Amino acid sequence: MRNAHPQGSSQALAGRIAEWLTFDNMHHQWLLLAACFWVLFMFMVASKFITLTFKDPDGAHCELASGHHRGAGVSQSLAPAFREPRCSVSMGGSFQLCPRGAYSAKQDFLFLTAVPDVGRSPGETHFPEELKPTGKMLVEPLVYTQRLELMRNVCREDALRNLSHTAVSKFVLDRIFVCDKHKILFCQTPKVGNTQWKKVLIVLNAVANLRGDQTNTPSSPTPPPICFPGAFPSIEEIPENVVHDHEKNGLPRLSSFSDTEIQKRLKTYFKFFIVRDPFERLISAFKDKFVHNPRFEPWYKHEIAPGIIRKYRRNRTETRGIQFEDFVRYLGDPNHRWLDLQFGDHIIHWVTYVELCAPCEITYSVVGHHETLEDDAPYILREAGIDHLVSYPTIPLGITAYNRTKVERYFLGISKRDIRRLYARFEGDFKLFGYQKPEFLLN
Repeated sequence: MRNAHPQGSSQALAGRIAEWLTFDNMHHQWLLLAACFWVLFMFMVASKFITLTFKDPDGAHCELASGHHRGAGVSQSLAPAFREPRCSVSMGGSFQLCPRGAYSAKQDFLFLTAVPDVGRSPGETHFPEELKPTGKMLVEPLVYTQRLELMRNVCREDALRNLSHTAVSKFVLDRIFVCDKHKILFCQTPKVGNTQWKKVLIVLNAVANLRGDQTNTPSSPTPPPICFPGAFPSIEEIPENVVHDHEKNGLPRLSSFSDTEIQKRLKTYFKFFIVRDPFERLISAFKDKFVHNPRFEPWYKHEIAPGIIRKYRRNRTETRGIQFEDFVRYLGDPNHRWLDLQFGDHIIHWVTYVELCAPCEITYSVVGHHETLEDDAPYILREAGIDHLVSYPTIPLGITAYNRTKVERYFLGISKRDIRRLYARFEGDFKLFGYQKPEFLLN
């Protein structure tokens, strides 16, 4: 009995010690958890006041430049930035842009950091409506800026002036379609997926007409009535015959406005067009107009083709219809213009991008490429501020990729002399838009 009491006391003491140790351990755990939450809270508060600044590959800091919403006044506000390789300017507002790493279309991006506008209070930061902060860093692929920079550099080359410059004539203004509601100009470059872009504008104009958004003034003529006003809420519902019927599709051309209104739109609207490899585009035009002719335009086979054959076919005993070789010889002829005059506006399917859109005279906001349309189409819609209203139709996998095998097959058997003359005419298009010279055809 004497030993029972000390044994019970020691057990009680051990229990109290274990309880104290457990309580102390939990206490430390709670303190550690509270400290973690405090650090996280302070980091979130501090991040509100952090401005991220990146250096270019040379180690120089970016310089501040000011852009305008959606490309307004691009020719004045962007020119200095394009000459400076270290920094560029967003067309969506006032941003500081810096490239990161080596220049690559697939990997490099411009990181946008908001800076206060001149004339605003230091604590007030302005964001265009479509660029309101979403919690994610805004990124813009560098490739689109590089394309504009390349185009401007080629435009300045005196040796290529005859191939890169053209007058902004009625022929050019007829190619540019207008969407006043959203301040967009689209220059049509046939055989580069333009049907889908025209459908995008038809839907936008149809919605505007349905809402009564169009404003008609003496200098802004009423657009041609849409076949069924407001009846095309989606691109898929627009029939082909409406897209290409300019009496029904509701797409006014820039040429339909007064000179003052034309200049106003050229200076302030978002402007874009699409290009593809020049030779592949010519193959597409030949197939579409002289081989398949899906929309049944008989004048190509019955009027234009015979005119080309009469002048350019070498073997007069050949009785087949027009061949690609005849087409190439016609396009490469330095004196092709007298036939062009006979053919009228039908030549838009194979004349150069320079002749269609005057890229050295008009300051475009974006130049898209057919080969990267999966990326370019969403980018253009976003930059134009219409990505929440309409989407570009689904692009079948691989359909826009450059097909060298097809190009080689079509040019097989055509003399090097004729191919070189063809390249001489389209050299401006190759260089302005960064397409490689087809050495495998020329040499």
